Amino acid sequence: MSDLAVPKFAFGQAARERTFVLPRNMLGIALLTPSLVFLCLFTYWPLAQVAWQSIHEDRRGKSIFVGVRNFRALLDDPAFQYALVNNLIYAFGTVIPSLVLALSFALALKQSTQLSTLLRSIFFLPVLVPLVAVASLFLFIFLPGIGLIDHYLAKLGIQGANWIGDPDIALYSIMGLTIWKNAGYYMLFFLAGLQATPPEAYEAAVIDGASAWQKLRYVTLPYLRPTIAFVFVIALLNVVTQVDHIFVLTKGGPSDSTNLLLFYVYQQAVERYDLGKAAAATIVSLIFLISLSTLSLRQMDLSPEDARQ
Repeated sequence: MSDLAVPKFAFGQAARERTFVLPRNMLGIALLTPSLVFLCLFTYWPLAQVAWQSIHEDRRGKSIFVGVRNFRALLDDPAFQYALVNNLIYAFGTVIPSLVLALSFALALKQSTQLSTLLRSIFFLPVLVPLVAVASLFLFIFLPGIGLIDHYLAKLGIQGANWIGDPDIALYSIMGLTIWKNAGYYMLFFLAGLQATPPEAYEAAVIDGASAWQKLRYVTLPYLRPTIAFVFVIALLNVVTQVDHIFVLTKGGPSDSTNLLLFYVYQQAVERYDLGKAAAATIVSLIFLISLSTLSLRQMDLSPEDARQ
């Protein structure tokens, strides 16, 4: 009799546990539903529309399927090729210097003191200013002859350049603005990563007689590798999505020297009303961005021991 009672009790307990599984799952789904709805409405649905538009063409108010014709026209467009090269130069010239500068700030200010707190606030201040306002400020800084840069260069007996009017240096001037704007933002991530680095690793490096460079190379950077990969993705997103300063300062000029991919999309969609080519350029930009982001995020799965190898 007792042998039969145990299975009955176990079966009854398992049945009661199973009755609570469905409500708990439904509660989680119910809590996630608003976010899923907004994600579908404002992310996946617009993305599907862009993908659909990239293989269609508007003719007399009708949408005609054209296959990859928009992509062929896009790749054959010299303006797109120029914008793509500009964006690659802009990415290389802003992402790496911004990360190096942000990491340097974080290493110098990782100790919590009153001075470091003040300097952190100063370095983070550009992040709080909208990019349009920053561009308007730098418009006066870059003015030839009377701008702030040329004013101080004149005191040194140096003649300033036409910082945003010369096709040879306009893009590099925009790079300087971008680095100044974003370095303080990336610094916060590196500060958080440094706080998560175990002190025992530094203590072991000191016992082994490691120099400052060796501690940076074999302790700090391996433990910061996931943080660096994450910040690298954020920096790539900023490179592709931030064009407010281009609108304010140069509008892609002079001679398309500062024309970036997103501004090219704006030109095709708004100025020339070529929605098919604009959608195709958006898809190409997304594929390029997702590929680089995936390669970078794979580094987040590496342990510090793997990163040292």
